[in-house]
Amino acid sequence: MSAISSGLSSDIDLFSDTALEDPFPLYKALRDIGSAAYLTRHDVWFLGRHAQVREALSDWQSFSSARGVGLNPIINEAWANALICVDPPVHSGMRKLVTDRLGPRHLKVVEDTIDQRANELADRLTSAGTFDAVTDLAHDLPVNVVMDLIGWPDEVRSHLLDMAEGSFDACGPLGERMQASLSKLGAMMTLITEVYDTGALTPGGFGSTIAEAAQRGEISRDAAIGMLAGYVVAAFDTTINAIASGVWLFASNPDQWDRLRNEPALVNRAANEVIRLESPIQQFSRVTTRTVELEDGVTIPEGARVIVGYASANRDERHFEQPDRFDLGRPEMDQLGFGYGVHGCAGQSLARLEIHAVFKALAQRIRTIELTGEPQRTINAITRGFARLPVRVETAAA
Repeated sequence: MSAISSGLSSDIDLFSDTALEDPFPLYKALRDIGSAAYLTRHDVWFLGRHAQVREALSDWQSFSSARGVGLNPIINEAWANALICVDPPVHSGMRKLVTDRLGPRHLKVVEDTIDQRANELADRLTSAGTFDAVTDLAHDLPVNVVMDLIGWPDEVRSHLLDMAEGSFDACGPLGERMQASLSKLGAMMTLITEVYDTGALTPGGFGSTIAEAAQRGEISRDAAIGMLAGYVVAAFDTTINAIASGVWLFASNPDQWDRLRNEPALVNRAANEVIRLESPIQQFSRVTTRTVELEDGVTIPEGARVIVGYASANRDERHFEQPDRFDLGRPEMDQLGFGYGVHGCAGQSLARLEIHAVFKALAQRIRTIELTGEPQRTINAITRGFARLPVRVETAAA
């Protein structure tokens, strides 16, 4: 079944500024085409329905990450040793290094620190009354907690954050946006390599664990540097975007904020619903290792690059009732914002701890959240979030 004769082709461009600002109508149009759609502008297939996305994420043997997750050969070569760009069995050993330090059991030791920092941050911001929910709120825990956990030297921390911002643009299709991100990405890789080679990582941190594994020969030097780089990029952008998006959603849906304040046990559902509705990572791509026939007869050829649409799957009306509604009463469900399967986000336990701590602390103190200006979105090929989100809060005691 060819894409053209079956009507599965679309000239939708998911990577224009307009599309990146509001991709959800385009995702729906592509879901309505079929279980997969062929995007003629970029010579890629798109999976956007929940069932097919979950199946692809579960089947790394057929939908392989080993040829990279980006949409251009430059980033796929540069990230060849990143955790997300290798499949088992190589992936298994590398991932164990992450889960040994960043899994739920091992994060118990930092949970109190995260809660304390979140409470101090909430006190400071509620006293101020007005603040930017991106730079003043969302940046705080991901930047400071992750920097400490990995063990980056103090003198490189601000540089790494600046370099990491926008790096996911390098995963997009060849073009001006992708090319513009390369200088920052190159500078970040140079800095990380220098820190690694000079042994400047703080002893006892997650970074030194990776370095020591490389020194023992368990992983290569390039793999160690790739893992460090991958965690710099992923840990900052995704959690920052999730926290800021949560503030925006609660400000836009005050009834749901009231519900969280009255039922603090809903904080886990709140985090899931934020991730579902405003997926910080919108999609990555994979390459088929065989001809794949989907349940409705759509056939994706072997060797095809396929966008796996997390964000589209998370709003699939075939799976979620009223998928565009922000609803803390939604039953616990299988949102795919953290991925799924062997390549599910290795740092999601830490991200959840940070998101939970922030909204739990805010809900204890703040009665209302109000937008005071026009939010400014970041325009990025892979991530979704805000560059600016001015808000005013009124304390529960006011």
